[in-house]
Amino acid sequence: MENVILVVHLILAICLIGVVLLQRSEGGGLGIGGGGGVMSGRTAATALGKLTWVFAIAFLATSITLTVISAQNSGGSSVLERVGNGPVTPAEEPAAPTLGDGAPLLPPADSDAPLLPPRAD
Repeated sequence: MENVILVVHLILAICLIGVVLLQRSEGGGLGIGGGGGVMSGRTAATALGKLTWVFAIAFLATSITLTVISAQNSGGSSVLERVGNGPVTPAEEPAAPTLGDGAPLLPPADSDAPLLPPRAD
């Protein structure tokens, strides 16, 4: 159910973006551009404007629905509680890397010796 609502939500988002981009820019945000009438503070409602409202309301409804479903699925448990209930054991230390002939690639950890390439005898 959650996946279906999520797909509908994504389709609504794409449709909302498309409808907004199709509308004519009137520059209302900057106070410039054409208006609906001589003394009218409100422009005529176009089909694209109404469709934008429909998509926006549906988008908000699916957003709220997904939030409610997500809250129900969490069940009040923490992620850390769900990950592992067993004791934490340290991981095994990996073996030191070696060359093909078995010679160690790195000097011992307790040594201050520099890392040198193997001698070619």
